Amino acid sequence: MVSSRSVVVGVDGSPSSAQAVLWAGSEAAHPLHLVLVNDHPARAARCEKTVGELAERCRRAHPGLLVTEEVVAGHPAQELVRRSDDAPLLVVGSHGHGVFRDVLLGGISTSVAAHARCPVVVVRGTPRTTGPVVVGVDDSPGSRTALRHAFDFAARRHERLVAVQALPDAYFTAGVYPRLDPQEIRTRADLHLAEQLAGWCAEHPDVAVHRDVANQHPVAALCAAAEDAQLLVVGHRGRGGFAGLMLGSVANGVLHHSPCPVAVVRTAEQR
Repeated sequence: MVSSRSVVVGVDGSPSSAQAVLWAGSEAAHPLHLVLVNDHPARAARCEKTVGELAERCRRAHPGLLVTEEVVAGHPAQELVRRSDDAPLLVVGSHGHGVFRDVLLGGISTSVAAHARCPVVVVRGTPRTTGPVVVGVDDSPGSRTALRHAFDFAARRHERLVAVQALPDAYFTAGVYPRLDPQEIRTRADLHLAEQLAGWCAEHPDVAVHRDVANQHPVAALCAAAEDAQLLVVGHRGRGGFAGLMLGSVANGVLHHSPCPVAVVRTAEQR
């Protein structure tokens, strides 16, 4: 029986998708539903065996967690995006397996992150059970949604949160700059970052927060901060995003370079 609030995990038998299953199981806030999208009828038996073994592995790793599994025919990205309509979270690996024609490799996981209507976690790097939660901040609606998700995750895991604002974004903060003083810009950026965090800190007083104003490109700054992180959280599109783009440049960049799992979250208006 599949719960309408099950976390959906896209699998394909690769080590990356196995990591995605175990990562999703560690959340344990919702039941899991593993979906293997088979694009070739000749693989049906092998697909059933693969998804069954992954489900059983997850049950052993997380006793008491409800885990269901399913093999469905279709296009992997389209089918997983369709499942995102009712799911609280969609989880995929970052690399696929040659046996199933790389169904979760690169472009598919990016496509899912771009089009899914619920938060998406792409499990990449080495998943950790300890470490901070890193979130990108740029005062956009997407950034504010990312902050909500990051604070909730950090509170559940009893971990600290690292809020990163790249210094180039600071040039867009309010204020008059009579001269280009790098220290003044950094100070104002840190104050502006603190203002963006204030309400969330009050709502989550048990979450320790570290502010990081980085003099780097946002993708580089976020990936550097995430070296020992459990999760890196970004908005689907930041302040610089264009309405015609399906995925913002920062979100796309960290999906390809992050050393840890990446959560991409949409605002309500983007769903």
